[in-house]
Amino acid sequence: MSFMEKLRGQLIDIVEFLDESRDTIVWRFPRQGNEIKNQAKLVVREGQSAVFVSEGRLADVFGPGTYTLETKNLPILSTLQGWKHGFSSPFKAEVYFVTTRQLTDLTWGTQNPVILRDPELGAVRLRAFGTYALQVVDPAALLRQLVGTDPQFRTDEIGDYFRRLVVGQLGPALAEAGVAAVDLAANQGQIATRLAGQLSEDLSEYGIAVRRFVLENVSFPPEVEAALDKRTQMAVVGNLDQYTRFQAANAIETAAGNPGGAGDGLGLGAGMGLGAAMGQQLAQSLGTP
Repeated sequence: MSFMEKLRGQLIDIVEFLDESRDTIVWRFPRQGNEIKNQAKLVVREGQSAVFVSEGRLADVFGPGTYTLETKNLPILSTLQGWKHGFSSPFKAEVYFVTTRQLTDLTWGTQNPVILRDPELGAVRLRAFGTYALQVVDPAALLRQLVGTDPQFRTDEIGDYFRRLVVGQLGPALAEAGVAAVDLAANQGQIATRLAGQLSEDLSEYGIAVRRFVLENVSFPPEVEAALDKRTQMAVVGNLDQYTRFQAANAIETAAGNPGGAGDGLGLGAGMGLGAAMGQQLAQSLGTP
């Protein structure tokens, strides 16, 4: 650090954090020697908390507002420091700003498929993805359990851990839903709500809550999708066969009502022939020799 930077650090008496990144969860205020002047101004904005750490121990936590840093509002820090050199001297402390607003539009996805036993399809492999929103509800717990001395802690640092949690909870949540794999789309909201509660419980020791969890899509492997497409095609063919028979029956009725007519080129003889053909077709479908 240059001489001018050191000098500037001694003159600055405002401790604040202006977040322009939108993905920073924790940011440590930089100060030469971690010295903060007595009577310095601490500015904590809405959506933030400021955590003071002295000699490795968490001292105080401040919510939104503007504070004058002195002994009367730093009782814990005062006890730790002892104020051996008088109240006008600087004190040493690390200041961590913690984002407490909701961190939205975070994404998750299953890198490997989750195996689900379906009552109709048997064991199937499913992939899923979606979005979620996190919020720090206990800044002190977050620093103690997860951040440590990291000067800047971002959302991507917790993203991998969160995705592992999701994969661990997704299989049981899908199984507990008790619905067929083809009906998962209609139950995604219910499953997502159950997952949000479980994930918040898993993250509670880190001072983090899941405010929103969205299950956007559940997909099958290509071979299962192909089998489902084939089943759909077979169903369509079955309905098409019934439709063909209906059309043929209408044609017989029309032919019978126009004996010898030539309006549609179908005479009585042709109508009788068509009726005989339909009779044979119906007999075959019923298994009659």
